[in-house]
Amino acid sequence: MDDSRRNLLGAAVGGWLTAMLPGARAQEPSAPAAPPAGAPRLLPDEAIRLWPGNPPDALPAAVFDGEQVVRHGAVTGVVAPRLHVYRPATPNGAAALVIAGGGYERVELAHESGPVCRWLASRGVIAFELVYRLPEQGWVRTAPLQDGQRAMRVIRSRAQRDGFDPNRIAILGFSAGGHLAGMTAFDPNARRYPEADGIDRLSARPNLAALLYPVLTLLPPFDRTRSHRHLLGDTPLPGTAESLSPVLRIDANAPRTFLAQAVDDPVVPVDNVLLAHTALRNARVPAALHVYQTGGHGWALGTPDSEPASWPGLFERWARSHRWFG
Repeated sequence: MDDSRRNLLGAAVGGWLTAMLPGARAQEPSAPAAPPAGAPRLLPDEAIRLWPGNPPDALPAAVFDGEQVVRHGAVTGVVAPRLHVYRPATPNGAAALVIAGGGYERVELAHESGPVCRWLASRGVIAFELVYRLPEQGWVRTAPLQDGQRAMRVIRSRAQRDGFDPNRIAILGFSAGGHLAGMTAFDPNARRYPEADGIDRLSARPNLAALLYPVLTLLPPFDRTRSHRHLLGDTPLPGTAESLSPVLRIDANAPRTFLAQAVDDPVVPVDNVLLAHTALRNARVPAALHVYQTGGHGWALGTPDSEPASWPGLFERWARSHRWFG
């Protein structure tokens, strides 16, 4: 994405944020103006506030400096968690929650979740991009997990309104977003926040998951990631790493899962997807595993001619075989 497109995204994020801060009149701000005919569609169609009031569990002494767009179109300092909606021209009845990574210190909207949402919309899927709160930025450390659960429930509540099947909702996560997606998928019934409204009586379990170069264990010797540091801090309470390791939450209720990672990933060891695939097999949950010899970390849709560039096609064929695409 070139600088002009990143600046356009940043301006849009700033405008939506202003409309969604506490005290703003509109709960669902109007969609951005449509691009000229033939222009690539870069921006979402709608932004939806995640919580009916202020999000839960701000720290007592929290000082919020406001959301900022940082390098490469990522955001940090999220105070108004929300969903950005990308609508397909020809819906196929499926929906997806897409969660970017960023080591739990930023959210890589422009690099990861935005392009993936646009690709999904081009395939007929209504895609919801999650802008989630971050630990160490004025919230309890589990705030992103609260937003993940709430997002799945909000999406399911909109099935009739937006014209998709509530039993065909996928979750896709990348890097730290893969951790958040994994915790949402594999531990959907955990009580992470008090009920905010009737939406919270709906299931937070996705029907299908795709986890790309994800953080799926916080236990040694795989505890050197930025996600571990920002989520757990320097001195985590005993048992916290176990309770927040998605691989340890996998059981027979887990959704069928697509996993992909590169052996030469310098950020998240490839063991994360290997451990998850073993756990899914042991639980007799259908799972697909794709391990690339090269690709590194943070490839999103994959650059042309790289090994990871094959994953969208592989995922689509796999998801079709499980009747998610229709």
